This record gives sequence, structure tokens and C-alpha cells, in this order.
Amino acid sequence: MSSSTTVAYLPRPDGLRLAYRHAAGRGPTIVFLPGYASDMTGDKAGALFAWAESRGRAALLFDYSGCGASEGDFADGTISVWRNDALALIDALAPGPVLLVGSSMGGWLSLLIARDRPGRVAALVGIAAAPDFTEWSFSEDRRAELRRDGRIEDPTPYSDEPYVTTLAFWEDGQVNRLLEGEIAIDCPVRLLHGLDDADVPWDLAPRIAGRLRSGDVQVTLVKEGDHRLSRPRDIALLIATVAGLLESM
Repeated sequence: MSSSTTVAYLPRPDGLRLAYRHAAGRGPTIVFLPGYASDMTGDKAGALFAWAESRGRAALLFDYSGCGASEGDFADGTISVWRNDALALIDALAPGPVLLVGSSMGGWLSLLIARDRPGRVAALVGIAAAPDFTEWSFSEDRRAELRRDGRIEDPTPYSDEPYVTTLAFWEDGQVNRLLEGEIAIDCPVRLLHGLDDADVPWDLAPRIAGRLRSGDVQVTLVKEGDHRLSRPRDIALLIATVAGLLESM
């Protein structure tokens, strides 16, 4: 097992290598799933990983294919591809139960994984979770542009490079929508969302909660919190939320 401070690589069946950091320790393994075009170097991921290490807790960070230190082309990524990347890493490196922490798109992936692997997911924390954003954030004009050009490039305040969205990504997202019916998840779920989130509407969090089958769901709305929820007090809230779930297990 590599040192937790070292980026290691897991090869997919097609040979493409996925970058990760892993800390051994007591389970459930805390698994952080980044947002769209994000990676494992973010403030929330790093703080949660450091907290887990300091308490002897198992933790796993990683980059989806085409993101961060992982190999591949970002434009080849879809919800299904990145969900499968996450599952490959979880299956290889996190035996036993996992506690998923998903940020934005990572929250969508976490919900899909918890639904499809109910025996593995002990709890789930969503940070501005954004399931179905290919549905609610795409106007008819943007959909027409995707169908015509095959891709859209949008400026973003989070990177010097534009966000690239492909037609394949949008079509796959539509196949993986969750909010039109019951979300068959029974584990504890905690949803954290900033009231000043300019990217994902805060009222999506209670909508997700209403769709979840689990009876153990809590929504925390953060006044003046933005989409990233990366201020020190936001990160303290995240860690306290994860710690509370672990203590109850």
C-alpha cells in the first residue's frame, strides 16, 4: 500500500490509469467524490482527508479519468464513465462499508452508487449535490447548440480553462436522472447546501430529500454559503457532519 501522501495509480481494464490517495485505518472508508472538472486537490477533500488520517480513519481521494492527475481525455467523460471510475477505485481500495462524500456532480454520482451498491454504502453526505443537472440547468437553446455542435465551452470562475460539455455527457446524464421518482436509498443521508449557491439552486436539496426512500435524511442550509462551501466554517460543518455519522455507526 502506498503512502497516503503519495499519488498512486489504479489501471482500468482498458489500461488508463486513475490517480488516487489512500489512507489506511478504521472503516467505514471515507470516500470523497469531486465535482465536475474538479479533482482531489480541493480544500474540502484535503481537509477531510487530513482529518481522517489524524483520527486513524480510512479515507480515499481520487481523480476521475481525464481530470487532475488521472490519465484520459476530459471530453470522454460522462456520468456513467465517472461513476464506474469511482466504483473501480472503491472496489479495489476500500473493502467493507464506505461513507460517500460527494460535491456537486460528485453528489449525483454518490446517489447513483448508493442506489446501486446498497450493501456497501453506510452513509452519504452531499455538498451542493446536483443530480439531474443535465435536465434542470440546460435550456432548450443550449440543448440545440449541443445537438448542432456536439459540445459547448463555458467560462468558469473556478478555472482558467473553460468547462467543456459534450453531447455524449448530456445524453448520458439524461439516462441517469434520479429526481423523477423515488431514489431507492436507505442509508443515512446528510445534504449541505449554501443559500447563496449561484450554480445549484438551494431548493434542490429539500427536493432530493423528498425523493429519498431513507427515513434518516437531514438538510442543512448555510446562510451566505456559496456553491463551493469551502470557507473554514463550511469545512468545519462538513467534518462535524461526517464525524456525527461515524459516531452513530
